[in-house]
Amino acid sequence: MYQKIDDVLQAAVARGDVPGVVTMAASDDGIIYEGAAGKRTVDADDPITPDTMLRIGSMTKMVTTVAALQLSERGSLELDAPVDTYRPRFADLQVLVGFDGDTPKLRPTVARATVRQLLTHTAGPAYWFFNSDIDRYEQVTCTPNVTSGSDAAFTAPLVHDPGTRWEYGINTDWLGKVVEAVSGQSLDAYFQDHITGPLGMINTTARMTEAQRANSTPVHVRGEDGAWVATDIDWVQEPDFWAGGHFLYSTPRDYLVFQRMLLDGGTMGDVRILKKVTVDAAFTNQIGGLNFPPAIPTARPELSADVNFGPGLKWGLGLLLNETQHPGMRAVGSGGWAGTYNTYFWVDRASGVTAATYSQLLPFAEPKVLQLSVDVEQALYTSR
Repeated sequence: MYQKIDDVLQAAVARGDVPGVVTMAASDDGIIYEGAAGKRTVDADDPITPDTMLRIGSMTKMVTTVAALQLSERGSLELDAPVDTYRPRFADLQVLVGFDGDTPKLRPTVARATVRQLLTHTAGPAYWFFNSDIDRYEQVTCTPNVTSGSDAAFTAPLVHDPGTRWEYGINTDWLGKVVEAVSGQSLDAYFQDHITGPLGMINTTARMTEAQRANSTPVHVRGEDGAWVATDIDWVQEPDFWAGGHFLYSTPRDYLVFQRMLLDGGTMGDVRILKKVTVDAAFTNQIGGLNFPPAIPTARPELSADVNFGPGLKWGLGLLLNETQHPGMRAVGSGGWAGTYNTYFWVDRASGVTAATYSQLLPFAEPKVLQLSVDVEQALYTSR
């Protein structure tokens, strides 16, 4: 029934677009497709599979978002409260407005950022690989970026006043700090106790065991000859903090459980993670008249290509929402996101389907890999 997806995956590997790729899909009734093509790593013979361990990068953000929404449901966290209510250091951040030579020029914010704005990437923080001003700031001030695992990353300034535009950045890392302050637990422990543990996601973890690492796929990049090369790129293993924006390892099979929970309105089997009304809010435009940019130019081509997900996009709570129906693809109101090593998921509640496609390579959103995710989506919908 889903031979079209098999063909898409196998063709992508045969063309050299990816060294290995996995796709998983489920409906309201359970798993409807799982398939893979290519190798776990280019310098080994074993295949990549739905049980291969990999880095899900920014797909961690939705797990952190769910944690915050759980605390909101319990009355422990007020989404419209200022961030500095829970993390006073946030009040120290100013807005970067330019440079005088190599000296950053900063000014105070005109409003206090809220927790909800962290959830919607409208609070003001930015990522160095998409914002050249923050990239320059971190270089001239020797401020580490968030992947360093250093708490000093949280001294980086904002790039706009809270609530004035959508800007992809370390909002969810700050949100993770809020979750820890409110819950009294480290983020990895909170996930285990309240999300991944109850859902039975035994291979979703902050740090891989030896056995899991042996079954993991490395991050690949293209060598000088254009061929894929395995690297030792990885998350920092002893960070100062668990980064709510990116720290998780998982398997495609494991993360599908999390997707199915969202598809089913906050439940998976007998386990309820969120109330349906909370999930409904996550799939509702939370940025009003602001827009998700139709194109995001890269500031670091080795880490990400220019990102173009198209027009007609909004942001919910942790999810990119589409307001336009494209032929043979997800319905209006679907939500999804992606991870820096080219992992992509979506949840289409109107059609009753969720799916994800995984590879492990840089740069993010490389056009051929982004097209692969589109081809998989179209193959899934035309096969149903």
